[in-house]
Amino acid sequence: SSAPVSHLIAVLIAFLGLIIANFSRNYVAGEPQEARYAAMLHITLAAVAFTVLSNHLLMLIGGWVAISLGLHQLLLFYPERPRAALAAHKKFLLARTAELALLTAALILYDINGTWLISEIVAGYGDGPLSSAEQIAALLLAAAALIKCAQLPMHGWLIQVVEAPTPVSALLHAGIINLGGYLLILFAPLLSQAAPAQWLLLVVAGLTTVLASLIMTTRISIKVKLAWSTSAQMGLMLVECALGLYELAMLHLLAHACFKAYLFLSAGGAVEAQLQQRLAPSRAPAMGAWLGAAAVAIPLTVLAAQFLAPQGPLSPWLLVAAFLTVLLAERDSLVSRGPRTTAMALALVLFVALITQKLILTPLVSGPAPVVGWLADLWIAALIGLLVATWALLRRSPESTFSRQVSAWLFAGLYLDEWFTRTTLRVWPRRLPVRMHPKRLSTLSEEAF
Repeated sequence: SSAPVSHLIAVLIAFLGLIIANFSRNYVAGEPQEARYAAMLHITLAAVAFTVLSNHLLMLIGGWVAISLGLHQLLLFYPERPRAALAAHKKFLLARTAELALLTAALILYDINGTWLISEIVAGYGDGPLSSAEQIAALLLAAAALIKCAQLPMHGWLIQVVEAPTPVSALLHAGIINLGGYLLILFAPLLSQAAPAQWLLLVVAGLTTVLASLIMTTRISIKVKLAWSTSAQMGLMLVECALGLYELAMLHLLAHACFKAYLFLSAGGAVEAQLQQRLAPSRAPAMGAWLGAAAVAIPLTVLAAQFLAPQGPLSPWLLVAAFLTVLLAERDSLVSRGPRTTAMALALVLFVALITQKLILTPLVSGPAPVVGWLADLWIAALIGLLVATWALLRRSPESTFSRQVSAWLFAGLYLDEWFTRTTLRVWPRRLPVRMHPKRLSTLSEEAF
């Protein structure tokens, strides 16, 4: 049933909304548009709650549109900033595209099932092949989720909206961008029988997870780094849905919302932490440290996998093993130096937390096994291997020619957003505001004059 999921997310939205509203009270105090900001913030929060509690397809779409329109006004809180205006413009067009895809999918599902109620629609799926129309509906739902979650190459607006006030960024990253994952969890019985939709998610979201994670490591700005992190985390959440791990995707959604809200609202303290890290940069672990960490992480992961999901996909556990290996190997760096027992205890606590939360959420969020099978597992395992190998190379040999070339491309974001921005402005031109006092570098001749 989707009711427990909806209620759980509604509680999360209420909790985060209270914190963000209280934080905003001091953040925008004295701003000329303070009253308008407060009104749009509460309207947007109400629209999010309305959307997740709706059991009617048209009501869900109406709430989805209201969220987008309210967020658009919040993103333009500083309309004189060109980057903010450009980001809002791209977000506006992408949002309309996602809404069109969602509406088309809703019309197809209504025509097939004869009802607008989501609970009745999903109750009819789980066994047997889907018709061509139902496959198209699942593809459209997956496409809407990919757009909503800012997956490559539709990610640029998410990186540029850091021009908006920090509470708006916290609301966006913690409570709105997750709705793509919620949509897939809601329609899990349909998605699990649609191989084309699952492969669309596996390819686009899988590549986004790898590339956005690597690009994030090249960023200096705290808020920009967090934005790239969100794109990567959303990609991983969509991959979990495509693999049929809906309870893990739900856990990911809840944890990411709380953690990312905390990171944005405490971004000022993150600046000090970043300065401390520059003063005491970490050093690459020795090969012995890597081997010792792997010798501990791999058996621990195998035991957890056998206890939790002996018949499930293996690629998520490969990611867990890689994470624990890095956690244990990096304990000797100058920043995170600590005794081996502390790192081991932390790893054990993380495993216990994962097991406990998974056991709690499994009865609430479940879906049939996906039809993509072992090929999907192999694809995600290859992507995880690519991520770990590239990161390890950049970590151990940052001065090599290959590492420099890869770092340059990653720093440019593979130029995907530049291409997407030019295409967007070509399709729908937008006159951007001009800064009142633009930065200008003086030349030697001017200085001499």
